[in-house]
Amino acid sequence: MNTPSSSVNTTRWLAVGSVLALIALSLAWELYLAPLRPGGSWLVLKALPLCIPLAGLLKNRMYTYRWVSLVVWLYFIEGVVRGWSDKPPGNYLGLLEVALCLTLFAACTAHVRLRLAHPHEPEAIEAATS
Repeated sequence: MNTPSSSVNTTRWLAVGSVLALIALSLAWELYLAPLRPGGSWLVLKALPLCIPLAGLLKNRMYTYRWVSLVVWLYFIEGVVRGWSDKPPGNYLGLLEVALCLTLFAACTAHVRLRLAHPHEPEAIEAATS
C-alpha cells in the first residue's frame, strides 16, 4: 500500500520527468526530427519557458506545481494542432507532446491534492512555509 509520502514523491518525480521529457522533445523536434525549416527553426525556443519551472519542481514548491498545471495547456494546444495538421513524423511528435502534457498535468494536480490532503506530512509543512 502506498503511503501519502511515497505517493507525493512519485507525483513529484513524474512531474519533473515530464518537464524534462518535454524539453528534450522540443529540442529534438525543432532541431533534428521534424523542424519547420531545414537545418532547424527558431521554434526551438519554446523549450526555454519549460526550464523556468524546473527549479521550483526540484525544490518541491507548491506554487510551481499550481502554475505549471495551467501553463502546460499551451504546449498541449500546440501538440493537438500539430498532431492533427502536420505530416509524419511531426504529427507523431505532436501526439507525443499531448501525452507528455497530460502526464504533467495529472502529476501536478495529484501532487497538489495529496499535499493538501495530508498537511501533517513533513514535506507538506515545509511547502506551506515556502
